Amino acid sequence: MENIIEKASIIAKEAVIEAGNLAKSKFGQTYEVDYKGVNEDLVTEIDIMAEAIIVSAINKHFPTHKIQSEEMGANGKDSDWLWQIDPLDGTNNFAIGLPVFSSSIVLLHKNIPVLAVIYEPMINRLFFSTLNGGTYCNDKSIKMKDNEKSKKLSVGWIQGHEVQNDKKALNLRQYIDLNCKRMIRLWAPTIQWCMLANGDLDGIILYNSPGEDLLPGILMVKEAGGIVIDYEGNDATGLEEFPYLIACHPNKKEILMDLVNEGLKKESIGGWN
Repeated sequence: MENIIEKASIIAKEAVIEAGNLAKSKFGQTYEVDYKGVNEDLVTEIDIMAEAIIVSAINKHFPTHKIQSEEMGANGKDSDWLWQIDPLDGTNNFAIGLPVFSSSIVLLHKNIPVLAVIYEPMINRLFFSTLNGGTYCNDKSIKMKDNEKSKKLSVGWIQGHEVQNDKKALNLRQYIDLNCKRMIRLWAPTIQWCMLANGDLDGIILYNSPGEDLLPGILMVKEAGGIVIDYEGNDATGLEEFPYLIACHPNKKEILMDLVNEGLKKESIGGWN
């Protein structure tokens, strides 16, 4: 198993860097754009090209492994090893000329994430984690920080496409916005997870947002010393069908749980003080 993870880490790093640099080289250019799903989320030909790079690399070196990719779907293979791929996280940002996007890979063994790689090509930052091996940014070990000096939190918000008009999500989001130093929504979740692991955010609140961009970020945060829990405070894995998560430094657990629980009690904007 260790040999597979060691080899996989080399292949995954090379693949996300190649895919990310492809996106960087195409940024700001003209390309084909399409829409998918009932929410008409954007997908570009760059998503497809970047995905092909990563899938090809995995198939070449691990032909028996299962692959689940955002655009391609599942390859139909039966294996204890599962690769989840988001070739261009932040497609909407990419398409409108906002340079906030990444490429990500996570490898699971028997449903346990063991390897994660996230690459931000526009600033050449490669985040890397292995189970019980820590988190690294450009080969430098990183640990989550507990900012004790500031009483106001900077919190990342991540929500699924299906909850855009969910009243509880709207109320919670607005409550967080009013009661934190800042609430950050990047529409590129993997980058927010890396920001938390790197100590640039105090926490993340995720409202029903499953997908290929979730598990690599969770591994990054946990291996950097953070915790990931559900809204009741129980340890969470991200494998839940409908994930509602809080991620933060352990010392911020109670503060963020109180923030979420108070926000969920609010029924309308007019009900706030």
